[in-house]
Amino acid sequence: MTPASEDAEQRRVLARHRRVATAALVAAGAVYTATQLVPDPGYGWLLLRAGAEAGLIGGVADWFAVTALFRRPLGLPIPHTAIVPASKARLGRGLGRFVARNFLDQDVVLARLRGADPSLYLGGWLARRDNAELVADRLLALAPDVINAFQDQEVRGFYRDALAAQARRMDLVPVVERLLRVFMASGEHQRLFDRSLGMVRAFLLRNQEHIREQVHARSRWWVPRRFDRRLADAIIEGVEEWLGELAQHDHPVRQDFNRAVAELPGRLRHSDAFRARLDRLREQLLASEELQRMLETLWDDLRQAMLDGARSGDSGFRESLTRSLQHFGHTLQTDPAARARLDERLEALLRELVLPFRDAIGAFIEDVVNEWPAQSLVERLELAVGRDLQYIRINGTLVGALVGMVLFVVTGFVFGH
Repeated sequence: MTPASEDAEQRRVLARHRRVATAALVAAGAVYTATQLVPDPGYGWLLLRAGAEAGLIGGVADWFAVTALFRRPLGLPIPHTAIVPASKARLGRGLGRFVARNFLDQDVVLARLRGADPSLYLGGWLARRDNAELVADRLLALAPDVINAFQDQEVRGFYRDALAAQARRMDLVPVVERLLRVFMASGEHQRLFDRSLGMVRAFLLRNQEHIREQVHARSRWWVPRRFDRRLADAIIEGVEEWLGELAQHDHPVRQDFNRAVAELPGRLRHSDAFRARLDRLREQLLASEELQRMLETLWDDLRQAMLDGARSGDSGFRESLTRSLQHFGHTLQTDPAARARLDERLEALLRELVLPFRDAIGAFIEDVVNEWPAQSLVERLELAVGRDLQYIRINGTLVGALVGMVLFVVTGFVFGH
């Protein structure tokens, strides 16, 4: 039902109840008038007259009270009538304060949030494919406008500055230490040592002739060339044999290498010089034009990919987003830890973004009420509670009549009239 049709229905219901209340009041007046025309009325007529009289008085009094809430009865300038229009400012201030102090109280809001278990509800809702598709469609429809709302230069600057700020806050030494420990745990340092030996051996074999020439060049002129060659071959053979020994895992040099590598993370952790070199390297990297161009390229590629996927209506892109949302919903349903983390973030969001501004929200409600025209405020309130107020009129007529009849009977019994 649209708001307009809902208002129309409320007006029809209010008019119907108002007619019933007025009919009850008219009926009481008609009965009272009719009993006045009865010649020499008996006890029953007098009892009926007393009830009608009291009902008429009660109905008129309640009509006056109900009408005085919203307007002046019969247009007369009677004091303390048209209460709602006259008290609009006080009503708005009281409503804003009531909402701020009661509905937005931190303990109340957080208690209701925890009791509602919003993450579990969200998980169950997103786990349904039709809901996940609905969210995916809304996100894809909004994505181009959101992305295009930002200027590329501004986004690039924010992207660059945010990355630089985050990188400067990061302590790189623990990162390097963890990488070294992972490197060692995987045995890659042993393979690196073996590859280094292989590279040295290959370099030695490729440059045998150059080594022979260098030995001959540094030998005495009177030493025969064949002796220089034998000496060079002996050197090459000795180095190659030594490299082969180093490949054995129990070789002392290799064991020394293993110990040095194992101690390296601890030494780096407490080395101010190493920390300073890392900081200098980070600043050089952040200041480099190559990194800036790389970041801009990454943003351009990411932006274009998002725009293409959102605009083209690619079923694969939509299906991937839908499955991701469903997976997130299933995760919330089955993982208590994930629900707890989301609930904590929701509570933090309320504490930081909603609850600190509850007085401002109350002031906003007060301003909105004050800006309403008095007649509009009257109509809104009357549509909301007018039907119940007409019941007060009906009850006033009926209860007044009943009380009048009871008083007539009791008076006659006590005083013998």
